[in-house]
Formats: sequence, structure tokens, C-alpha cells
Amino acid sequence: MMSAPSPTSRTRRAYDHRLREHVLYSGATSLARHVAIPRSTVSTWQRRGLRPIVTIEPLDQDQLRLLDSIAQLDRRARVLAAVVRLLLSLLRISGFSLASRRLPEGSPKADVLRTIESAQPILPLALILRVLRLEPARYHAWRHARAACALNDRPSCPRTNPGQLTPAETATIKDMVLAPEHRHMPLRTLALYAQRVGNVFVSVTTWAKLVRERGWRRPRRRLHPPKPTVGVRATQPNEAWHVDTTVIKLLDGTRTYLHGVIDNFSRKILAWTVAERLDPTTTCLVLLAAGKHLVSAGRPVLYADSGIENVNGAVDATLVSACLDRVLAQVEIAFSNSMIEAFWRSLKHQWLYLNSLDSIDRLRALVAFYVEQHNTQMPHAAFAGQTPDEMYCGTAATLPTDLAAARGRARAPRIATNRALSCTSCLTTPVAPPESEIPP
Repeated sequence: MMSAPSPTSRTRRAYDHRLREHVLYSGATSLARHVAIPRSTVSTWQRRGLRPIVTIEPLDQDQLRLLDSIAQLDRRARVLAAVVRLLLSLLRISGFSLASRRLPEGSPKADVLRTIESAQPILPLALILRVLRLEPARYHAWRHARAACALNDRPSCPRTNPGQLTPAETATIKDMVLAPEHRHMPLRTLALYAQRVGNVFVSVTTWAKLVRERGWRRPRRRLHPPKPTVGVRATQPNEAWHVDTTVIKLLDGTRTYLHGVIDNFSRKILAWTVAERLDPTTTCLVLLAAGKHLVSAGRPVLYADSGIENVNGAVDATLVSACLDRVLAQVEIAFSNSMIEAFWRSLKHQWLYLNSLDSIDRLRALVAFYVEQHNTQMPHAAFAGQTPDEMYCGTAATLPTDLAAARGRARAPRIATNRALSCTSCLTTPVAPPESEIPP
């Protein structure tokens, strides 16, 4: 059987916030006694003062949807404001300004004018022009020119410089430059063709100037056949060789011929020579010198082009005696002889052309120095730091692992040095340690 509540227990009474505000503002305690509010409660109200009141009226579905739309619009406005601040910061950093850039074409000006018109209902015109860094006089000149259908401007006044091109002539040149049916004509030929057909009578230098200033891109993209991404790759030294000859001119115009043999696996220059004339026997001497590096009974595959210095009876006899199998690049296989051609390019542009090639003896000394540096001192990017000699002889197999470990060891003192440095911002902002250094 449930016991009756104790006569001393009381329920907590709640009062309307408007009644509390009336009692505190008016100080009328008679109203409090009239509604039977205890004096202790009134004194507590007076001691604590007014409290913040949060009320809500019953809302229907339309009002709830309106509140959701307001919240979404507020989030979108904050996002757009952040994007605008980022773009303005980039513009200020880059120094971009329409005041120092010409827009000779009418379409970019029309785009700027349309953008300004779309923003005018929201922002004042002065603020828009200040954001775009566009002078008001220039904006109004564009607007008046658009009304007259003449947005394509000119470099100077036509009255003071009457020999300049008219907008119609410039438009004709642009149409002919960008026309696909004229893409087979060089620019000089196209300028003369325009005069023959009676379109524009302008020199080719003016055509080239307009193409360069206006950034017109002719539809002349070349379509190349698919090429292999990786050519011939050997798996061990003396498995594949490349032989080639390149021409080097001295300062007096004398032509010299540089012959060389490179190992495919290690990129080591096995033999080379500089000759005064193109003689097939020179290729034979280079191949015999490269054959001295053979330490096994294998038969290297020799990749060569179909030049007369590589395909003749003397070279055929040398291949038989040196136990070499020849493969003609781009004839018997689809791959080119690009490995040694890449070495020629590096040799010429990174070393030979930086020196005075005044004699053949000077040329031989320069080539000898670069070949020695290439083989013994210059690490190759494909070998993770190993030189061609080390790859050819297999004397530094652990070097990539050692370099990776050394990079890891160098990272610790670098981090310690950088953390020891500080600036005014670092002094006030605590730096959290990386997750890897947080103890478990």
C-alpha cells in the first residue's frame, strides 16, 4: 500500500519570467503577496537580478523551412566571403592590374563589362572598379565604345597615326591565321597569299607582331605516332652496346667526327675517338677498343643506325672477329639509338659548347675530361646515386641503401636546428610535438 506524502514536502513552483521582471523593475511586493510568492523568493530575485530569457513561439513548417534557408544562405555567404578574401589576396600578391595591361580584343572587354553590370546591383561601381583595379575613365571609354560596336581598340589615335591597321584588317588577319584551311601555310607564305587574294596588304612582320601580341594559336598541333615509353634495357653489363657518330664543328668551321660506344646497362662509355674525317675504319677501331672490356664469352648486341660508317664490309668483318651481333635501329627494330644520342646531347650542351673549340687537340682534351667525369664522378639519376663505372663493375651495390639511411640521419639535426630558431609568432604560439614523438 502506497504511503501518503509527507505534510512537510512541497513541490517546486515556477513563475513566469514577466512576473519576475515586473517585481524587479517596479519593486511592488504587494503583487508578490497577492499571488502568494514567498518573501525569500522575492529576495532571491532581487539578489540575482534578471536572467537571460530564451523563448520560442510555435513554428509551422513554412517558418521552419525559412529558418533552414536562412542558415544555408548564411553559410554560403561566409564561404563566398572567404573565397573573395583569398582571391583578393592573390591579386594583391601577384600585382595584377588592368591599369598596366592592354586588352586589344573586344571579347575580353565585353566580358569585363558584363561582369561589372552583374555586380552593380549588389556593389557600388566605385568599389567594383577599385577591386578590378580599373580606371573609371577607361571603364567609361569601354562602355561608350561598346555602344558604338567598336570595342577593338588601337595602339594610338588613328588621326595622329593614320598608317595603322583598321579593325577590319586586324579581324581579317586573325581569321586567316586561325583558319584550319590555311594551317599548312607558314606565316610568311600566308601574308603573301593574303595579298594575292586581295584580303590584306600588310608585311609579314606586322602579321608576326599581331600573332605574338594577341596570343593567336594556329591550329597546327602535330600528331605523332605512338612511341615506346621505354627503349632497349639490358639486365647486365656487356649485354647491349650502342655505337654512333656525331659531328662537331670547330670555331673555324672544320668538321670533326666523334665516335663512341656506350654500354646499355651501366651507361659507361667503353671507347671513343675523334677523327678528322668520316672513315669506316674509325668505327672498327672503336669497336675493337670496346671489346677489351669483355670479361666473359658472351656476345653483346650492338645497336647502330644505318649510316655508312656503321654498315660496310670493314665493320662486318670487325663484328665477326669481336663476337658482336649488330641490330640496325629503326630498320630491324622500332627503337632508336637514343641512349648514346642522349649522351652526345649532354656532352655538347653541358660541356663542349661552353668552351672554345679552336683546335682538334683542344676538342680531344675536352672530350677526355668529360668522359672521365661521366664514367667515374657523375652519379646517374637512373642508378640512385651510382656512377656508370660502379654499375659496370658492381662495386657499389649498397650505395642506394646507404644514401637513403644518410638522408634519414640528416633529418634529425635539421629538425633540431629549425626548432631551435624562433620568431615573434613562435614565441607566443606553443608548438605541438609530432605524433611520432608523443609518448604512449
